[in-house]
Amino acid sequence: MTSAAEAGRPAPRRVFRDRREAGQVLANLLGAYRDNPNVIVLGLARGGLPVAWEVAAALRAPLDAFIVRKLGAPGHEEFAVGALASGGRVVVNDDVLRGLRITSAQLRDIVEREGRELIRREAAYRGGRPPVQVAGRTVILVDDGLATGASMFAAVQALRDAEPAHIVIAVPAAPESTCREFEGLVDEVVCASMPTPFLAVGESFWDFRQVSDEEVRDLLAKPTTGLTLIKPAAPTAAEMIAEVAVDAPRGIPPRDILEQIIGDARVVLIGESSHGTHDFYEARSEITKWLIEEKGFCAVAAEADWPDAYRVNRYARGLGKDTTAEQALSGFERFPGWMWRNTVCRDFADWLREHNRSAQRQAGFYGLDLYSLHRSMHEVIKYLDTVDSAAAARARVRYACFDHPAGDDGQAYGYQAAFGAGPKCEHQAIEQLVELQRNSLDYLRADGLLAEDELFYAQQNAQTVRDAEVYYRSMFSGRVSSWNLRDKHMAQTLEALLKHLDRHGNNPPARIVVWAHNSHVGDATATEAWADGQLTLGQLVRQRYHGDARLIGLSTYTGTVTAASEWGGIAERKVVRPALPGSVEDLFHQSGKDAFLVSARIDEKAAEPMSAVRLGRAIGVIYQPATERQSHYFHVRPADQFDAMIHIDTTRALEPLETTSVWIAGETPETYPSGL
Repeated sequence: MTSAAEAGRPAPRRVFRDRREAGQVLANLLGAYRDNPNVIVLGLARGGLPVAWEVAAALRAPLDAFIVRKLGAPGHEEFAVGALASGGRVVVNDDVLRGLRITSAQLRDIVEREGRELIRREAAYRGGRPPVQVAGRTVILVDDGLATGASMFAAVQALRDAEPAHIVIAVPAAPESTCREFEGLVDEVVCASMPTPFLAVGESFWDFRQVSDEEVRDLLAKPTTGLTLIKPAAPTAAEMIAEVAVDAPRGIPPRDILEQIIGDARVVLIGESSHGTHDFYEARSEITKWLIEEKGFCAVAAEADWPDAYRVNRYARGLGKDTTAEQALSGFERFPGWMWRNTVCRDFADWLREHNRSAQRQAGFYGLDLYSLHRSMHEVIKYLDTVDSAAAARARVRYACFDHPAGDDGQAYGYQAAFGAGPKCEHQAIEQLVELQRNSLDYLRADGLLAEDELFYAQQNAQTVRDAEVYYRSMFSGRVSSWNLRDKHMAQTLEALLKHLDRHGNNPPARIVVWAHNSHVGDATATEAWADGQLTLGQLVRQRYHGDARLIGLSTYTGTVTAASEWGGIAERKVVRPALPGSVEDLFHQSGKDAFLVSARIDEKAAEPMSAVRLGRAIGVIYQPATERQSHYFHVRPADQFDAMIHIDTTRALEPLETTSVWIAGETPETYPSGL
């Protein structure tokens, strides 16, 4: 069967199981309105009622139906020319009416027909009960989604005549442009997800069956207030997390808990929800030391460039010219240098070197990323100079294709190659990789493991050149395609590294721990990014190694972080805003615990609160607090995204090896929030 992606169609962006789950997600985002006696919830009938009931029940607010009928064009009733709302308010699109040449008489007939249906529904739904009075109250208008927004616009216009104190719009899915338009019309707009491109409301749901009149009547008859008088209140999701959480001081779980989670897994991916948080790096470092010492892991594979990380690998194994960890880390010159040139990585590199002095099997440090286009070309030629001068000369000729006019800028090469402004060097990159692989046996005539390692290092550099060439060209064809190329490269590099470390039939087989951002470590199929066709390293590892893989995510609620304000910008120490309501981080914060691990592998009761769709925060090397919801949050289902999560409620910024006055100045807590 051909998939949507293979057929060239956008993948369906399923975020919510059904309208009920969508309502629960919205309720989390509307928590500030809970137990407010002045709040009422109106669901746009019919599809908005199941969503609205969940919102009203969670907020403990009265619920009513607000009926809006689409005014369809004659002969094309699915195409809206306007809408009719309760109270008789008609809203039409004059441009569409003129464009379709719809006469006043035709419009009157449409309005009369839909008006009769509106009156019928109001009578059928309420069973003779009068509508809820909205004058002077805060009204939360809920629908199952917005497309053009015509129905919601009619509802807002009709509501204004009833003089509510405030109007809030809440929907599970809508185009960002539509949400922005309504922000200027009402007091607050809550759009749980804003898919790009927006195809249709139903594309955000796995179950989007039509809602019947009977379902609407049943929901309106079902109480949303006074529920605590009917039965004892069920524990909240935060209370459930508090019950199953395992204390993990400084983010480091007890060893027996780690043992239960890791088991015999060969590949363990440990994430971070920012690239600049000291506590994440420290916890990951300490867990990794235990994995190496007690579980026999023999490699760290990081979200770092292959040649730069390999320099650290040589230092850790007592090879190369570097005599200090700071020297070994000096290869990380590309922005953002603090990701690896920081105090935690320095201390870990020293620990790894000391461990390897007496270890029966040394542990190495490797990079998985592909940004090192020109550096990797240099390393291929450098290797060939030592084993085959003629091959080195051929490599120089091939790689010279990249030299003009882009220089050492891979992105500039990609731009010029993608738009025909410069040479396309794909053939040369492939040709060099194939020749190096073809001659590999000749290059291994020298005995010893070191010769095998150096050949592997050169081959991976050639592979990186080939993949980076494709990646930089793809940057200008779409974010998802370039992201996928990068994560596929990381997955392929990881597999090649495992095979290399197992080349002599080692027993036990090689085991690797991966350090990368949560957005790479987590399983994409449990996030809204999957709807865009995006995949992740964690997803690919699960598919390849199944039960031999573990994915561990890290999160925080607030604190400070090292990040830039723009790409290539200076490292700043920024305050991390408290997590948004309805997010995974806010859920963990509400548990009242400081630092803990939660996993259904430890306690199956963790599955329920972790299975709901929530916002998850991702801070990369850039942090933009002013646009945090749009820039740093996406929907996730954490129980499926990770095997375990470690939460540290308040964290501090990662310390670069080279601190600047700007970074130091950011330390003062009093700068929050004006210092953001």
